[in-house]
Amino acid sequence: MSAAWKSAGLTYNRYLTIASRVVRRSLKDDKRLAAERRGESDLRFAKWENGKQGEAKSLNQANESGFAQAAQSS
Repeated sequence: MSAAWKSAGLTYNRYLTIASRVVRRSLKDDKRLAAERRGESDLRFAKWENGKQGEAKSLNQANESGFAQAAQSS
């Protein structure tokens, strides 16, 4: 039997991101604000092709656009 997140076509990291966002949003306001601040990150990544680095992109923006695309295709 396969894990539900894998059957849904999600990576484990994306599944954890969604699950943590749901938990943070379910908290009361004072705890939610503190948890949301801890969940923020400023990571960047770049795709390498033919030995050259591509454009550096924000991981958070890439995740948000991926979530939007997944929601539209569902």
